[in-house]
Amino acid sequence: MRVELYVEEYFYELSPTTSVKIAETDDRIPPETWENWFNHWLEILQPEIPPAPSYEIGLRLTDDSQIQELNTQYRQQDKPTDVLAFAALEVDFPQSKEMLASVPLYLGDIIVSVDTAQRQAQQQEHNLLTELAWLAAHGLLHLLGWDHPDEKSLERMLKQQVGLLN
Repeated sequence: MRVELYVEEYFYELSPTTSVKIAETDDRIPPETWENWFNHWLEILQPEIPPAPSYEIGLRLTDDSQIQELNTQYRQQDKPTDVLAFAALEVDFPQSKEMLASVPLYLGDIIVSVDTAQRQAQQQEHNLLTELAWLAAHGLLHLLGWDHPDEKSLERMLKQQVGLLN
């Protein structure tokens, strides 16, 4: 099993002189690291996800302005948020066994606001890398059908996130 991950670092294109630093020596997570994380997370979640020889996910790192536009457009909430997930598996379309065997199963797109992630990392007193991993894992769970409409389901989802990050 493998993941084809498409990372768009829109945030860094918008503000190349940004003061946001993920680590002392680097200011962004390499695409290979993201891909390794998602591969590992999907291996952990394997019993709960539709079987496929490979998976495809889009990951976009952006700013508060762009995520607020998306949040307004798709969730009718005119404010920035930390992560949005657009799950492809929620769309009902026919999938043949031949198709699934020949092309990656597209799970959807995850959009993360680096601006909000930075603020949350400071509030939680951990680094930006940890927060970005946390939000990406949260987005992945949403792509796979997890949701948190109430406190009990939120606790279950957060416990799963902790397991993925450990």
